[in-house]
Amino acid sequence: MKKIIVPIDFSEHSEFALEAAANLAQKYGSELIVLHMLELSNAILTINGNSINEEAVFFLKLAEQKFEAFLDRPYLEGVKVTPIVKHFKVWSEVNDVANDHNANLIIMGSHGASGVKEVFIGSNTEKVVRHADVPVLVIKHNPILLDFENGVFASDFSDEVIKPYLNARATFEKLGAKMHLVYVNSPDGNFRSSTEIDKRVSLFLKKADGDLENLENVYIVSDYSIEKGILNFANNIGADLIAVATHGRKGLAHFFEGSISEDIANHSTLPVMTFKI
Repeated sequence: MKKIIVPIDFSEHSEFALEAAANLAQKYGSELIVLHMLELSNAILTINGNSINEEAVFFLKLAEQKFEAFLDRPYLEGVKVTPIVKHFKVWSEVNDVANDHNANLIIMGSHGASGVKEVFIGSNTEKVVRHADVPVLVIKHNPILLDFENGVFASDFSDEVIKPYLNARATFEKLGAKMHLVYVNSPDGNFRSSTEIDKRVSLFLKKADGDLENLENVYIVSDYSIEKGILNFANNIGADLIAVATHGRKGLAHFFEGSISEDIANHSTLPVMTFKI
C-alpha cells in the first residue's frame, strides 16, 4: 500500500477516515493523498470558458486554508501527506486521481444508516465506490484501534466473484488479517442444499486458487436473510472488517439477490471494504 487516497469534506467522518488512513500509513510506510473536491458548478468555475472565475479562486484559497488546519493532527506526524484541492463536481473523478497517482486504496468516512434513513445510499461515498477500480475502505466510527486480525469475505462462490476474491485475499494478506469466507444459506432467494453448496465452493476454490487449501476457512451459515447472516457471523467471530464485491457503475447490488452490499455498508458498525467485480 504505497499510496492511499483520502477524499475529505472537513467533516467529523472525514477525520475518522483520515485517522484510519494515517494508522495504516504508519504501519506500511504509505503516502496519503488527501483530496478535497469543491463540487463547483461550471458557472462559478469560468467566466468565458477559459478564465477561472474570481469566486472559484476564492473557494480554492479557502479550501487550502481549511486544509492547513484540518491536517494539523498529531496522528499525521511522520506520515507523508500530499493535499490536493480539485474543482471536480463529479465524485466519480476520485477514481481518476487514484489512477493518476497509482493509489492502492481509497479510504472514506460515512454516516451509514440513521434509523430508517439510508444516508450511505446516494452519498458521495457510494458514488466513489461505484466508480473505483481500487478497493474502497468505508469507516463509520472513530478508529481508536484499527488492527485488522479477522476479516469476513461474503460470497455466493460464483465465477464472477473470483477476481474480487483474489484481490481481497491479497489485501487481507497485506493487512495481516485472516480471511473467513462465508456463504449464507437463507430463505430469501439464496437457499441451496448442503450438497449443492459444497460442490459450488469446491469448484470456486479450484478455479480461483488451483487447490482446496482454503476450504478450511469457508463457513456456511443459515439465517433469515443474507445481510443478517453476514453481520451475525462477523460478530460471532469477532471480525474487524467485512469485505464485499460490487458491480461498480451498476451500483452496489452485486452477486447476491437484491442490494445486500448496500444493506451491509449501511448497517455494519465494522469497517467495510469493497472490491470491484
